[in-house]
Amino acid sequence: MTEQYTALYEEHKRLGASFTDFGGWQMPLKYSSELAEHHAVRRAAGLFDLSHMGEVRVTGPQAGAFLDYALTGKLSAMTVGRAKYSLITNADGGIIDDLISYRLADDEYLVVPNAGNAAVVAAELAARSQGFDVTVADETAATSLVAVQGPEAEAILLDLVPAEQRGLVTGMKYYAAATAPLNVDGSAHSLLVARTGYTGEDGFEVYVPNDAAPALWQALLAAGADRGLVPAGLACRDSLRLEAGMPLYGNELSLDLDPYAAGLGGVVTLSKEGDFVGRAALEAKKQQTPARKLVGLKGSGRRSARSSYPVLKDGHPIGEVTSGAPSPTLGFPIALAYVDAAYSTPGTPLEVDLRGKPEPFTVVDLPFYKREK
Repeated sequence: MTEQYTALYEEHKRLGASFTDFGGWQMPLKYSSELAEHHAVRRAAGLFDLSHMGEVRVTGPQAGAFLDYALTGKLSAMTVGRAKYSLITNADGGIIDDLISYRLADDEYLVVPNAGNAAVVAAELAARSQGFDVTVADETAATSLVAVQGPEAEAILLDLVPAEQRGLVTGMKYYAAATAPLNVDGSAHSLLVARTGYTGEDGFEVYVPNDAAPALWQALLAAGADRGLVPAGLACRDSLRLEAGMPLYGNELSLDLDPYAAGLGGVVTLSKEGDFVGRAALEAKKQQTPARKLVGLKGSGRRSARSSYPVLKDGHPIGEVTSGAPSPTLGFPIALAYVDAAYSTPGTPLEVDLRGKPEPFTVVDLPFYKREK
């Protein structure tokens, strides 16, 4: 696979980032200390390059009806300016990807898949669009995505918004988006700003053409210089999303797993009219108890569970860890795991085999961390 570089690659090099491959992209893993970056996002703000994510624009008079057919949710019911978390599944109900879709106009949506699945999702949407009066355009290669996350995120972004337009940001609800003018390199750029996030904190994502991305990055760094903002890499993004109990495709989600086992049955709208890809399989799966369910695990000791470690009950394997790490915010080990449904109730004591030594963990409700409003 040919290595890909975001429009901000030189900015990351200048800041001394360590890089890692992620979905074929060379992405910043960390800049200094992943622990310091994690705490900065919880206490102030972090600036992320998410340009490896995909962007697929769906336009046309049947855009809503098409996405109702292509995805598990009812996208046609969204009001303009709102966002929705959904899934794209295959005919067997297996998860191709989880994604966020924004309704930008009555006949226009922006679908945002994960980095490693962006090309697959774009191709799948194009194939599923046959027979619908829509246009599916993959804009990933031309689009950068910059996110500022943390308690100071709103104040930092407002520094770039003209005073008379700041209500677009302050009035924006969670899982919403609007086009806003941002002052970048001395001129105003009309950019799509969304208020979603993957860290458990308040935050914003800004979609920007590649040629304007470095200037936006620098402007946000300058705006946050006195507010504790730091550039943040994928390492702390992973620990933040784990604390927030959010799944990662390839860990908690895959083609071999269905939404009900993953605890995402709520984003499957079986009540919507008409057929959608995977409907028959998902209707059947809803009537069944999954053999294994995704749960949160809280460790009692100091050692952390890691992906693929066996989960035990009285010494017998009953599951497997999908993600695990020490929680910087909470101060104890946390993990996500698929376990036999009989042992998925919160409060159930289990063990994780940490390289030959069983360590006690307890099933707990998700998320592990929830920010104060």
